[in-house]
Amino acid sequence: MERSSFASLFAGKDSHLLPFAVKTRQNATLRIRTLLSHCLYRRVILWGIAIIALLCVVLTTTSRGSTLRRARLLEFTKPFAGSHENENPSDATPDKIVLAPESEKESYPHPWRIDLPYWLRFRHLDGYFVGLKALVPARDHKPEFPLSPNETSPFPTTLHYAGLPTPTPFIAHPDYESLDYTAEYHPVSPCYLDFNKTIPIPDIYAYNGIPQGQPNPLLGSHKVLGLRDDVCFDRFGRYGPYGLGYSFDEGGLDVGMDTESAGSEVVWERTGKINYAGIDWGEVQNRCYEANKQRFVEVATPTGPFPSMKTKTVVQSREEHSPEKKKKVPRTAVVVRAYAGFPWSFHAILNFRALISELALRSGAEYDVHFLLHVRDDWEPIWADPQTVQRILDENIPPEFHSLCTVWSEAQMRIVYPRDFKRAFSNPANTDIYGVYRSAHFPLQYFAFNHPEYDFFWNWEMDMRFLGNYYELFDRLGRWARAQSRVGLWERSAKYYIPRLHGDWDNFTAVVERETQASGRPFVVGPQNFTGREPLLLEQNGQSFMPSSCAGGANDTSCGVGEDADLITLNPLFDPEGSGWYFASDMAGYDTSLPIPPRRCAIITASRFSRRMLMAMHEEVWRLGHTAFTEMFPATVALHRGLKAVFAPHPISIDRDWDLVAVERAFNGGRDHTTSGRGSPFSLGNEHIHKGTSWYYHSEFAGLLWRRWLGYAEWDGRGPNGGKAGEGKIRGGRREEEMPGSTGRICLRSMLAHPIKWEHPGELEEEED
Repeated sequence: MERSSFASLFAGKDSHLLPFAVKTRQNATLRIRTLLSHCLYRRVILWGIAIIALLCVVLTTTSRGSTLRRARLLEFTKPFAGSHENENPSDATPDKIVLAPESEKESYPHPWRIDLPYWLRFRHLDGYFVGLKALVPARDHKPEFPLSPNETSPFPTTLHYAGLPTPTPFIAHPDYESLDYTAEYHPVSPCYLDFNKTIPIPDIYAYNGIPQGQPNPLLGSHKVLGLRDDVCFDRFGRYGPYGLGYSFDEGGLDVGMDTESAGSEVVWERTGKINYAGIDWGEVQNRCYEANKQRFVEVATPTGPFPSMKTKTVVQSREEHSPEKKKKVPRTAVVVRAYAGFPWSFHAILNFRALISELALRSGAEYDVHFLLHVRDDWEPIWADPQTVQRILDENIPPEFHSLCTVWSEAQMRIVYPRDFKRAFSNPANTDIYGVYRSAHFPLQYFAFNHPEYDFFWNWEMDMRFLGNYYELFDRLGRWARAQSRVGLWERSAKYYIPRLHGDWDNFTAVVERETQASGRPFVVGPQNFTGREPLLLEQNGQSFMPSSCAGGANDTSCGVGEDADLITLNPLFDPEGSGWYFASDMAGYDTSLPIPPRRCAIITASRFSRRMLMAMHEEVWRLGHTAFTEMFPATVALHRGLKAVFAPHPISIDRDWDLVAVERAFNGGRDHTTSGRGSPFSLGNEHIHKGTSWYYHSEFAGLLWRRWLGYAEWDGRGPNGGKAGEGKIRGGRREEEMPGSTGRICLRSMLAHPIKWEHPGELEEEED
């Protein structure tokens, strides 16, 4: 898959930063004279030209809208005629300008339109698009949504700044130099981008406060997970340290320079504009580990053609016998699932520079980032020929990430897991079990098998973004999950947490407990028995995955508290039985003459796995010959074996002014007010409700909000049919952010966004083609 049109925007610049596959195509010389020299060829070509001409006439009408759309979006990234690149016209505007919400200026789907899905009948929210000049302290923030009955709308909004507020560095990591830290852990050696240790890892910047009117998340919570919700991030504070907003000549990526940028220079005052040209992130990451390896348990390197079957081989050191020994820190691998043909862009490069810097380098090697590259052509000799591997990397991965890549193919998985998986309860996709669509966990299991140095593994995808600091996200998710009791955990994890409706987390826990008791269903704690269950080797040896804290039984709420989670998901862990989810019965290798085993599922594969979780899955496949659909297998193994699994209620935003009762009815409309069973929001008939959320595999709002935040114009989607077929108006972009009276560029609180399929308007051409 090529990105020739997008890459052509950067013709004459440093497009060597992108893989070969997305660079500008070399113009091939068409040998017209040769083609027309034979009469038969000439007739074929002339008829072909005539047919193409007729098709062009037919298609012109349908393509005109797309062409205008691309042109208008690109036009809105440009400044007004006669304006100057470095001037900020809004600086001269008076203070205390009053702004009405966008929805008051534009029509939107009406409640009486019964032919629409009911969620499309709610009014669009506008507070997401209020900018920095309306920033207020968190204590003074009034969200547009959700509102209590006695609350009034924060609109019209008052501008609080004639110019712009000033951001400050956002520090998410522990104070590694503090006495409290060094008394308990080994000291952390700072890591650098260069070998000579002259370029430190930069800080990202945040603004203290929140733009007035910005909606609060509908689902999940910052506070519950320990994420800061009193600051917001603009595009330059988030990505400026990694190359956004400055040119190739200065070492940047030449993106963001076509957007409003007043006051952005503050993010480079301490470090300058870092030159990332020629950087090798694998080398940087390895140097960071070598400088800090005393912090971690040393693991023996497997020898021979096959790695050790042991989960982890620890090398004892003399320090471990010292009475003053300090705690070792567990290591985590963030495994990014890449594939041949992925349409790389400069914005994607920015994202992964941020991921590596914030997780691996600023943490003193507590994390490592890897790319697990799926080679789709099974005939490529990726184990036999290093030159082939290098060619594949050149074609599919930006050079700066090459040394972080591990290649794999489905042919390899057939060798690693040579089982007969023909028996399946269903295969609605009608695809091979070894295909990545049905068994994306295979290569991740094998990756963990070959990397005993890591205790945890995040499975991450290429089209996910985090608006905020990655370390804060992953660290707080792990801490929160560790503090959760196993009692009622499966039940809490099957339900969306709606703070305005459910109250605080303790009240939500009580609500779930009452609903479970009223259902007559027992709480799920520990391994589950079912007809045909086969034990793992650990279970055959009389051991269990349950911790000692659970010795008191299922009523002891201390059960599992302080135990690291084996599986952390970012969507609810629901029971697919009767849910209407399309792949609910896709289990292979089990005895199909028996009832289908109990199972659980979490939509979207982004999850954190413990080593023992992946090794249990590994054994289920290679020894017992069991597997299930990609999004169902991990949670199902956790259910069967008694591993600690939890859905982390991260903040999810929504694009419309939903009624809270309708939210509960839609998102927790399944069995016993959960996401499970009949009425599940993940059924084929119901999952469209996620289109207006910031986190779901087919969300439309996530991409719209992300691109508006990046400073590009977007169709707002306000029309009688929900914004389909190019309805609505183009909003945002440089013109709107710079016009007199504008609130300036968007600043949002931390949030996950998925899927992000394109970011710069120039990429839209390839998406529509």
